[in-house]
Amino acid sequence: MIKKKYAKYIANFNEILDIRDLTKNTVINYTSFLLQYLTWIDTNLSKALVDVSYEEIRIYVLYLKNIKKLSASTINAHVSQLRFFYSYILMKPFDRYQVPFMKINRKLPKIYPEEAVLKFINSFENIKHKTYAALIYSSGIRVSELQYLRYEDVSRKNMLLYIRKTKSRTDRYAILSKKALIILTKYWSVTGKPMGFLFPGAVDRNKPICKSTIETAFKIHSEELGIKITPHLLRHQFGTFMYENGYDLLTIQKLLGHKCIQSTTIYVQLANPNKLNIISPFDSDKNGLL
Repeated sequence: MIKKKYAKYIANFNEILDIRDLTKNTVINYTSFLLQYLTWIDTNLSKALVDVSYEEIRIYVLYLKNIKKLSASTINAHVSQLRFFYSYILMKPFDRYQVPFMKINRKLPKIYPEEAVLKFINSFENIKHKTYAALIYSSGIRVSELQYLRYEDVSRKNMLLYIRKTKSRTDRYAILSKKALIILTKYWSVTGKPMGFLFPGAVDRNKPICKSTIETAFKIHSEELGIKITPHLLRHQFGTFMYENGYDLLTIQKLLGHKCIQSTTIYVQLANPNKLNIISPFDSDKNGLL
């Protein structure tokens, strides 16, 4: 009903998304958010889309917050979609001061001791799942980047991984661990020596494995061990380990493929101060107090 009623808007919306070449996840989310907004408008307001006021848009945002109980980050994604829709489809200016983003409380991820992470990786019985974890932890790549790794992306001579399909749309190199290479080689040998995608899809081997398949393997293993470790957490573990071992933020930024250095500064907060040789002023040799 909604899709039929607003077919022209939706078609134009999809066309602009395609022209902008946004990521697959962004397209899926924006399309879903637009349909939710159109459904709310159709249910609660008797007016054309171009006549919806800022006050009414704010009522919708409060509906997402107080009725739907969505998180601040998800609501901000909805607002981003609305800005996109009004600017590109309705051709109307969207005043960001009238519908501002919500403040977000950022909770630091839990960082586990190195021994716990190694136990998590080594206890995988499935060699493919073990390879997922070994590569992500040893190189800091994203799970979406792991999906698209190809045979030719592995440089055994230079011990590097060529990373394509990155979030920042900029290809880069990541380090290749010797131990991770041993695990990867074993996986490659027992799974038919794939020459295209290293982790091909189950149905079509010319396509990469689904992201959800990798995440499910981590979830099941985490439940078995009673420790919550996700692919993204292993990426954080890599960044934290690098910072604690003296690597500068610019180097870590380059290895992780962060577009902005601000994204990398989280490891300053995650690092254990006791591993950075930090001395309290109260414990200074110049302090004679007892």
